[in-house]
Amino acid sequence: MHVQLIGFMCAGKSRVGRELAEVLGMPFVDLDRVIEQRVGPIKPFFEREGEAAFRKVEAEVLGEVLGGSEAVIAMGGGTPMERDNRDRMMQAGKVIWLDVPIDVLMPRIERAGGDRPLLAGLKGEALRDRVGSLLLERTPTYRAAHHRIDATGKPHEIAATIAQVLQLR
Repeated sequence: MHVQLIGFMCAGKSRVGRELAEVLGMPFVDLDRVIEQRVGPIKPFFEREGEAAFRKVEAEVLGEVLGGSEAVIAMGGGTPMERDNRDRMMQAGKVIWLDVPIDVLMPRIERAGGDRPLLAGLKGEALRDRVGSLLLERTPTYRAAHHRIDATGKPHEIAATIAQVLQLR
């Protein structure tokens, strides 16, 4: 059974995922890093080829990862937005939504800088408005996860909570 972490960009999917994998004694897979092994850095690929091409590669890589050995998987923020992706994820194991409010996300996103293709070039109110609109669009999909976890704490605490919820510890 895969344990799949979903949530908005900078929700902590990768950091929590590494901690959770250690707690559960499972391998950790970061979907974006696997995609980068195939196409190079995501932002330039996204800018050069477009979102549709990125989503196609993302779906292919997702299928390969879900077909592999059980693991803790950090998904991209938009991965579950494609219905086929979401259906495959729900069938492949437990999907955990790392829920972080916008007021906590914004400083994280600002610290991450401009490495997020959907936020490229945005700052200040324009950035907050874009994040707010993407959150509004994505939240109903995120809510379909098997479990919702408040992910405003420390990564190791969040990982421990997830392990308890899944009763895998």
